[in-house]
Amino acid sequence: QVQLQESGPGLVKPSQTLSLTCTVSGLSITTDYYYFSWVRQPPGKGLEWMGIISYSGSTRYSPSLESRTSISRDTSKNQFTLQLSSVTPEDTAVYYCESDMEYWGKGTLVTVSS
Repeated sequence: QVQLQESGPGLVKPSQTLSLTCTVSGLSITTDYYYFSWVRQPPGKGLEWMGIISYSGSTRYSPSLESRTSISRDTSKNQFTLQLSSVTPEDTAVYYCESDMEYWGKGTLVTVSS
């Protein structure tokens, strides 16, 4: 049974860096041809894809967020992480990690506020 679980602070101050971790169980993040993404949903808005890391560790980001986004992984812990820098209140959203649009975490609300 594949499960993804997001973790990280629920409140981040403006201009700081938002950091979230996705812990994957039941599937190795190095399994060939599996991809792992971060997706977010601001209040009252649709889903926004942020970026992806592949089974080999290569990354790709949404052009609109690329300058502020970094996705990395820790294969020893079977985790991948999201870092979003210089956050503003507009980055307030429920953040999801997912794999191949098939497996999703439950999501975690991150509020950007002073």
